[in-house]
Amino acid sequence: MRLELKSHVVLVSFMIIWVCLCQVSWLLGAKVRHFEWEVEYMYGAPDCLEGVVIGINGQFPGPTVRAQVGDTVSVALTNKLSTEGVVIHWHGIRQRGTPWADGTASISQCAINPGETFHYRFLVERSLLMNGRGQFNCSMASGLINTTLAQCNFRGNEQCAPQILHVLPNNTYRIRIASSTALASLNFAIGNHKMVVVEADGNYVQPFTVEDIDIYSGESYSVLLTTNQDPTQNYWIAIGVRGRKPKTPQALTILNYKPTWASKLPPVPPPITPLWNNYTHSKSFSQKVLALVGSPKPPKKAQRRVLLLNTQNKINGFTKWAINNVSLSLPTTPYLGSLKYNLRNAFDFKSPPESFPIEYDIMKPPMNPNSTIGNGVYVFKMKQVVDVILQNANALDENVSEIHPWHLHGHDFWVLGYGEGKFRGREDEQKFNLKNPPIKNTAVIFPYGWTALRFRADNPGVWAFHCHIEPHLHMGMGVVFAEGVRHVRGIPKEAINCGLIGKIPLNMNNTNN
Repeated sequence: MRLELKSHVVLVSFMIIWVCLCQVSWLLGAKVRHFEWEVEYMYGAPDCLEGVVIGINGQFPGPTVRAQVGDTVSVALTNKLSTEGVVIHWHGIRQRGTPWADGTASISQCAINPGETFHYRFLVERSLLMNGRGQFNCSMASGLINTTLAQCNFRGNEQCAPQILHVLPNNTYRIRIASSTALASLNFAIGNHKMVVVEADGNYVQPFTVEDIDIYSGESYSVLLTTNQDPTQNYWIAIGVRGRKPKTPQALTILNYKPTWASKLPPVPPPITPLWNNYTHSKSFSQKVLALVGSPKPPKKAQRRVLLLNTQNKINGFTKWAINNVSLSLPTTPYLGSLKYNLRNAFDFKSPPESFPIEYDIMKPPMNPNSTIGNGVYVFKMKQVVDVILQNANALDENVSEIHPWHLHGHDFWVLGYGEGKFRGREDEQKFNLKNPPIKNTAVIFPYGWTALRFRADNPGVWAFHCHIEPHLHMGMGVVFAEGVRHVRGIPKEAINCGLIGKIPLNMNNTNN
């Protein structure tokens, strides 16, 4: 699926929106954009190897949604899969007033079962996009790099053939990049060109110049690219794996300077991705991301602090991830309905732990690796200012601590700072950046380190906060936040009519108390 939520409009591959700043046109007046989507199995070969994929309306990636800020997107989504439920999470859309449209099964809505149709309807307030093509068995630059892969030879009509990015000399382009990876972090670079970072997760930042960008799962950035190089040549665009040892070659495509032929390959090797475990490089980039002058500043003090320790554990012999020694397991009844109607037997109403033992040694594997399963919720008062300290630790194996990008639904937050080792309370709090912290919805915690976030609980609903690495989430690395659920009005019956709520009287489903 590809989703474009701005009116300036060329969409290309590798999760990029490509915009020439000198040719921007805006649509006038907010509109309702109606779509009917059918989710179904189909055959596809996006990486040159044919297999079964999940497409929308017979397309993989799925259809593009074009809309601008202020529009309403209305999607009738029908599940035509035979054996599994479906939801769509609109990453980065805060869903103010429509928490049931967030697309998180068991949290904000029921899964859409085979044969069912669910209507998503929400106001557009961000950019969001997904795309993807690649090659696993050949390299476009095999003659220029040390590889055993054969040279790619494409006619151009293959599903896995790279989409060439066409530009004109001496123009400035805005590139919007988003990572929808399920596991790896990425590094993005364009040969012979520097980029100016201007936006992160839909919020403007102080511009700074880079030669490459580390981007973690769930993050998005905008960069400005000026096409000021030799117009008789083409240039590599390279994407490589970061954060874990790569088992796949770099993804490559061509930046084509028109009118040069797009088939003319660059004469030099593509940019080399930094070593997968060069975290100094990653930290340097993250610490340069600062809010643009005039951006909203964070409240000076928090009213509540939650410390979340990320650990790898065992439950019944299976490897899990846990937060404060609780591995998240979602209930069958969506939290939004359970809290709205006070169904106290739908999940554990006891609040999860808000900290971890002060003596816990984050530099070593857990002394007791056993964890427990839980499904409690952190409930905040409306408009309460909350600090979240994400604390990383050693995994089950010695000398292993992984990167975790954490994504918060329904909100943006201020990234107040990063630190090494264990968070030291007031001592580290005095180092928080309250002057110009970036505003984001996804932030990373580095190995053996901590990341401090601050947000205001001002969006009534129930919201997931989780590691954006998909296997980590499914293995329990997540928590659930709730605020002001009693203020939520007009929840569609189809959103929560499952589990225990499916057994209560119909008129209760329509109650707006």
